[in-house]
Amino acid sequence: MSRNEKLLTLILRAQANGFEFKPWFQTHIDPDWPGENQAVALLAKQGRLFALIFSHEFARAFWKCGEQMRFAVPAGSYSRVNGKGQVITINRKPFTRRTIKPDVWQYHLRQMVLSNDPVAYLNRFLPSESEIVAQTPAVEGLTAAS
Repeated sequence: MSRNEKLLTLILRAQANGFEFKPWFQTHIDPDWPGENQAVALLAKQGRLFALIFSHEFARAFWKCGEQMRFAVPAGSYSRVNGKGQVITINRKPFTRRTIKPDVWQYHLRQMVLSNDPVAYLNRFLPSESEIVAQTPAVEGLTAAS
């Protein structure tokens, strides 16, 4: 998936939760609206996507306040001292986390700032292809092979 496609998917997710992309673009990037695809390409090409993904309007819509959301926490390892004074390594398996805090968007903005790749951080909150297929109703006469 290209950077434009990823960005468009993120924007569509925020729009589904009430984010208005065109007014945001005209206010923050360029008053002349070039069209959705060209606007996304402009954001991705010129590195302006950070203006979008770190904006409060986008974050509030992407992490809809008060909604239950599932996201994947990656595997991780860290060291700590046990009760005997020995340094041990803790290996944590990846797991799914759920959240419904009203100000969750502020937490995630802070985590994105600390992340090496904020777009990859956002992608963790998008449904996987298998979840999309499972949620898509079957259309009569069509099969997976067609």
